[in-house]
Amino acid sequence: MKKIVHVVGARPNYMKIAPLMDALARQTAFAQVLVNTGQHYDENMAGSFFSELQLPRPDRNLGVGSGSHAAQTARVMTGFEEVCIGERPDLVVVVGDVNSTMAAALVAAKLMIPIAHVEAGLRSFDRTMPEEINRIVTDRLADLLLTPSSDGDDHLRAEGVAAEKIHLVGNIMIDTLMRHLPAATFDRIAPRLAVEDGAYAVMTLHRPSNVDDPLVLNGIFAAIKEIARDRPVVFPVHPRTRARLAALANLHDLRGLMLTEPLGYIDFLSLTSHAAVVLTDSGGLQEESTALGIPCLTLRENTERPITITHGTNRLVGIRTDAILAGYREALRNGGAPKRPPLWDGRTADRIVPIFERFLQ
Repeated sequence: MKKIVHVVGARPNYMKIAPLMDALARQTAFAQVLVNTGQHYDENMAGSFFSELQLPRPDRNLGVGSGSHAAQTARVMTGFEEVCIGERPDLVVVVGDVNSTMAAALVAAKLMIPIAHVEAGLRSFDRTMPEEINRIVTDRLADLLLTPSSDGDDHLRAEGVAAEKIHLVGNIMIDTLMRHLPAATFDRIAPRLAVEDGAYAVMTLHRPSNVDDPLVLNGIFAAIKEIARDRPVVFPVHPRTRARLAALANLHDLRGLMLTEPLGYIDFLSLTSHAAVVLTDSGGLQEESTALGIPCLTLRENTERPITITHGTNRLVGIRTDAILAGYREALRNGGAPKRPPLWDGRTADRIVPIFERFLQ
């Protein structure tokens, strides 16, 4: 029996690892170990995901918490090295692009343990984003590069990655979305929010480039002020962002803005799947809104998920007030498009299993 160690650490990781662990559990050839680094340690940001997504409780909790990129990466590496020495896995699976992903890949590579990277090949070509550095380093170290879309394959080939390492499998987050969408009814959230089905906007905001600069944050909220006059804007507030809101000049004038605590996965899916439009700087929400056919405005200057623009409902509007408002008006005029990119069909995990089987034979 081959042993696979899965690494999760932040909110997006759980949605990506859950369907893969479930698919592998249906095979008798694998023993699985789940390691939670604790990069996200708020219960709503992490703990509830294990029960909602039917993940087993972690076999190991590293409890690294917050800190600078270097400090957090170092703590993950120290803790994960002990796990690998004790468990002696045949394969380490990392997902996405957070610090835990890169740190675990570094440890595994130095211990000569093969690495599979789920969601490989994505590039924003903006190295000021920490996630871009994490993506590049992880992909250079990985033995199996499992891409969500064909542009990921193109990027990896352009970087000199051997063709036999690259596997186009589709978007594993959509596996989780499609599995739980029937439970994500509007009635689930309606009692807590004074909004009408399909008549509100949802916003998420957490990237340091947006929330750490008061000028940028005020510019974004100047646009939100106008949008909130047109329709309610529901804003589940990331812990990082909440700490920055106290100094925000525009916040007290936003009557249509509804702040909430972070939501569990199914509650959040209930919120977004019934919205008229989504405003976000999250990569995952660009993908989910495309799969749902909900118009999305990405509050960034670039995206590592261009397929959500070419094949989906996403618009890259940047951070200027006028550009956000123009994108909002265009999105409402043109609506969404329920077409999904190729292989975003809810069966990505099933395509990964035989790749692991062949690799580990």
